[in-house]
Amino acid sequence: MTEFEKIVVGKSSVPSLIVTVALMIAIPVAFFICWRRKHKQQTNVSYLIAGALGFIVSARVLELGVHYFCIVRDNPVSRFINGSTAAYVLYGSVMAGVFEECGRHVVLKYVMKKNRTRENAVLYGIGHGGIEILAVLLPSMISYLVIAALFSQGDAEHALRSLKITEETAAAALPSVQAAAAFDYGATAMNVIERLFALLLHIGLTVVVYYGVVNAKKAYLPTAVLLHMLMDTFPALYQRAALPLWAVEIWAAVWTAVIVFIAGKLYRKMKA
Repeated sequence: MTEFEKIVVGKSSVPSLIVTVALMIAIPVAFFICWRRKHKQQTNVSYLIAGALGFIVSARVLELGVHYFCIVRDNPVSRFINGSTAAYVLYGSVMAGVFEECGRHVVLKYVMKKNRTRENAVLYGIGHGGIEILAVLLPSMISYLVIAALFSQGDAEHALRSLKITEETAAAALPSVQAAAAFDYGATAMNVIERLFALLLHIGLTVVVYYGVVNAKKAYLPTAVLLHMLMDTFPALYQRAALPLWAVEIWAAVWTAVIVFIAGKLYRKMKA
């Protein structure tokens, strides 16, 4: 597998990945500790756990189950969605918005009936966004770190054996190996900023949904779904190679600011 023998791991790949892994852990932990210290009397850790479980069930079980039939499996629906950028973007943004926001709504309205405070709504959002980092993004960064560390030793055959990459799996594994080898501090900054935006997004959307639940205003759930869909539009376009990464980051910054602004106004309207 000569393509792997040509891979050169950058000098900053391993240290930048170590920093990335550390920050991925630190971001949700720091948000939780700071918020909990400031609002210990008004918060309950059960909301943090509920947010984490709500994300796992809605996004990693139910939504991925639908993706399996509509994206992964070969059928007329998946061929149509995968064959059209417009269909792919619409499908992806709708699924993310509907499953995650409806999941929030169901848990906050029907499961978490006690200790309903605006501070707990924020804690729920930290749990939702935090588990996304720890359970979805962090494992990928750790795998990149392992790959970069192995290939940095200069023995491609040993690295391939350790990673159990064979002739049959080489084509699928090559992009990940190349990405790990090229990882640098710029990628660290991009990933950390993206995760900060995502965590603030989840906190903001949770407050929007929570406001609708405690005030019995049905319009706030579809509002949260729409906001989530708009946020996910550019990332979906990037996945189709229709936009550069810098455009996605600017889009994310704008919509995060909009959602946090809306959530801040609703947060202040609720009783302390």
